[in-house]
Parts: sequence; C-alpha cells; structure tokens
Amino acid sequence: MTTSAHPAAEAVPTGSTVTDRLVAANERYASDFTDPGMDARPVLGVAVVACMDARLDLHAALGLELGDCHTIRNAGGVVTDDVIRSLTISQRALKTRSVVLIHHTGCGLESLTEEFRHELEMEVGQRPAWAVEAFRDVDQDVRQSMQRVRTSPFLLHTDDVRGFVFDVTTGLLREIDPSDAPAAGRA
Repeated sequence: MTTSAHPAAEAVPTGSTVTDRLVAANERYASDFTDPGMDARPVLGVAVVACMDARLDLHAALGLELGDCHTIRNAGGVVTDDVIRSLTISQRALKTRSVVLIHHTGCGLESLTEEFRHELEMEVGQRPAWAVEAFRDVDQDVRQSMQRVRTSPFLLHTDDVRGFVFDVTTGLLREIDPSDAPAAGRA
C-alpha cells in the first residue's frame, strides 16, 4: 500500500534524495512553463489558513486555481503571530479581504501537549521560543483562531472570517459557528 495519493509517485533512485526527485520534477515542469502574467494579488481576494497536513489538497478541495488565493499553512492551521504577520501583509499590501480558516479531523496536534517543548529542551539543551499550540477540541481551536483574527489590531478586514473543519475521510468541510462555544463546566 502506498502512502502517497499521487498514482505516479516515483521511488527515490538509489543514491538520490527526495529533494533530488523534487528538483528533477521541477526541471520537467519548467521545461513547459509559460509565465501566466499574474499579479501577486489573489484574484479572489481571500487568504486561506490551513494545517500543513499532507492529506489536505486545498486547491482541489476548494475549487481554486493558481492565483486565486494566498495559502498560509502551519502545524494545526492555528493562528499564531506569524500567521497574523502573513495575513497583515496579505491584506495591507496585497488587498485580500476575506479569511478562511481550515483545521481538520485527525490532526496530529490533538495528540501533542506543551510537554513537547520540555522534551525538546531536554534533548537539545534549549527551550523553543514558540508554543506547540496543541489542542483537544478541534472545533474550539477553530473558534479560538477566528477570534485571534477578528481581534488583531493589524488586520484591516475582520468582518469576513470563517472557520471550518475538513473531514479527512469524506473531503467535506463543516463550518464552525464562532458563537457556539461550549458552556463552562461542560465536558
């Protein structure tokens, strides 16, 4: 069984690295490449923040084409300071107005804790400056990410911020209501 969804995924030749395979693929791509003459501003005026999980093919799942959106990806798709930085540049310099946040089922951050940072410190002798941003409830983490975007003083456009959970087994998005927070004390 293959771990790649790409039917033509090639094995890495002996003595080569995965990066060598990627560079070779780029050479094939570039041989037929024609400059599409696009501007850096996304045609649809939207920035998508999503998890880096390899199972999420965002362009296919959202019906997007090259040039339609900015895509910002990180572990968990959480809104960190660096995501706010990218969104600020996207909005202020490149005129996006909408933000779509996409987390997903079966995320690896659901099985980590902040203890991960301590383990790294013990291993390498230096504590990471960044937070793991682990979570147990994907819906609540989407709500938190929406709130971080909506309350950022650096973002010009916070009225069209929507959050979703992508189901990795069905390919469907489920929208998260930002006001549907769990009641205090409820498990």
